[in-house]
Amino acid sequence: MPLNIDWQQILLHWMNLAILTGGLYFILYKPVKQFMSKREEYYRELDRRAEEKLSQANQAHETYQAKLEQADEEIRQARAQAQLAAQQSVKEQLAQAKDQAQHIVALARVEAEHSRDQIMKQSKRELKELAAKAAKKLATHPDTDPFDQFLNLAEGGKPNEKR
Repeated sequence: MPLNIDWQQILLHWMNLAILTGGLYFILYKPVKQFMSKREEYYRELDRRAEEKLSQANQAHETYQAKLEQADEEIRQARAQAQLAAQQSVKEQLAQAKDQAQHIVALARVEAEHSRDQIMKQSKRELKELAAKAAKKLATHPDTDPFDQFLNLAEGGKPNEKR
């Protein structure tokens, strides 16, 4: 033993180190490794669930977006139909108003024609009465000119006056 090296002691230390390493491997390293793999698996599972929920949320968002667009389209169609209905109603009301106006105008014409006929009859009657009065007065005063008498009577004067 030249340097005071005891090979037996070195071998025992190596065996001691091997036993210690093996023991620590089975006692500490393997459980820690299992704990870490379980923990890693747990976080992978959380990540997978989060991705699934995110995917479901995106699908729900797309579904609701599509429903919202469909509702907007239905609203636009309903608005267009309401506008068409309103325009149709306005056209119908205008047509009814025109019909009523034509009916009123026709009634007014009939009434005007009737009034004109009555006025004409009354005027003819008055004219006949005036002519009858004038003829009677002319017949009662034969000494004057009938034309002058008629003019005097028409002017409201006396039949015997001369111009």
